[in-house]
Amino acid sequence: QVQLAESGGGLVQPGGSLRLSCAASGFSLDDFGVGWFRRGPGKERDEDLVCISANGRQSYYSASAKGRFIVSKDGAKNTVYLQLNNLNTEDTGVYYCGRAYGLGCPTSTRFLTHQGQGTLVTVSK
Repeated sequence: QVQLAESGGGLVQPGGSLRLSCAASGFSLDDFGVGWFRRGPGKERDEDLVCISANGRQSYYSASAKGRFIVSKDGAKNTVYLQLNNLNTEDTGVYYCGRAYGLGCPTSTRFLTHQGQGTLVTVSK
């Protein structure tokens, strides 16, 4: 059974950092790309943040993520990480990861076959 489990969210002050984890089970991250997405409070659409291909050589960063967020993966642990730096209040939301149809980098939720429940990040003083 394919499952994705996010963790690492919490309350952080503006300017702070968090590292989110996306633990995959039921499949190997060596065979599928993974993306991170965000659902902000009151927002109608989820925001595409970053993604990484199955071989880890390709990645994509949205304008809001570029320069502040870093995506990486650990094949041995079958886990993808998202390092969040220099957070601001606009970054508050539920962050979730999703598996792509194949090896490529899923730049949109339209390209996902499975996604996790998410982990809440709250940026506040």
